[in-house]
Amino acid sequence: MANPTDIGLPHLYSGKVRDIYDAGDGQLLLVTSDRLSAFDVVMAEPIPDKGRVLTAMSAFWFEQFEGLVGSHLVSVDVADLPASAQRPELAGRIMLCRRAEMLPIECIVRGYITGSAWKEYQRSGTMHGDPLPEGLAEASQLPEPVFTPSTKADEGHDVNISFDEAASLVGSDMADRVREVSIEIYRRGAELAATRGIIIADTKFEFGMVGDELVLADEVLTPDSSRFWPAEEWEPGATPPSFDKQPVRDHLDGLDWDKQPPPPPLPPEVVAATSQRYRTAYERITERSLSDWPGEG
Repeated sequence: MANPTDIGLPHLYSGKVRDIYDAGDGQLLLVTSDRLSAFDVVMAEPIPDKGRVLTAMSAFWFEQFEGLVGSHLVSVDVADLPASAQRPELAGRIMLCRRAEMLPIECIVRGYITGSAWKEYQRSGTMHGDPLPEGLAEASQLPEPVFTPSTKADEGHDVNISFDEAASLVGSDMADRVREVSIEIYRRGAELAATRGIIIADTKFEFGMVGDELVLADEVLTPDSSRFWPAEEWEPGATPPSFDKQPVRDHLDGLDWDKQPPPPPLPPEVVAATSQRYRTAYERITERSLSDWPGEG
């Protein structure tokens, strides 16, 4: 499933990956497609099973964190949808959710220094403006997981902000709360993943309010929201290969493309390799077979 579908419910919004519908009774239906974006451009070719992986992995983590923080998730079963939306093609890629008032920040936790944080550290010895120990190498583990929030951007890149700036957006008490919960979720997730040979280098969470209840929302610790590294290939000084869309990024980096739409076509072998990366991430971390998740075949 690549594009929004008429499923008999009011269509509210489509992002790069997800399509959102009004399911009535204060609930939303999130449908996770097989669309893939790279360099903020949605590719023309869907990645088989990507939507099922993101849904199945999020459902797995929501189970793990039950009791730590509330969740927006109600069901991943098509049979629980309004009758008009009970479509076979939605199996395995839907989340029926409580409608939440989303906080206007991305809650990022970094356990290793990579990506934009590594670039800043090289320039100034800081991460989000805060000093870090000298002598860190690329992909080094940080002394402790660090909460580094950002704004949410409808288009283009999110913008890194300080904790004080996050507090000005959501209030000091809420900023303290989501920092505490985000770091604890990351710790628990990283510990579990480590037992399965995967490092979670960093991740981002989204939170919202359902009435007075803080809930974890959207996707959780997936290859789209996190960097998963094979532990056996990690050592400080270089970034290991990721269980995500790395084959697509590598392919596009080798082309003379200005990173503007329309995207160049993806070769079948790049699509297949990317699909396998997503599937492997799910199966290694959860120790479950994706074939057992709805929607196979």
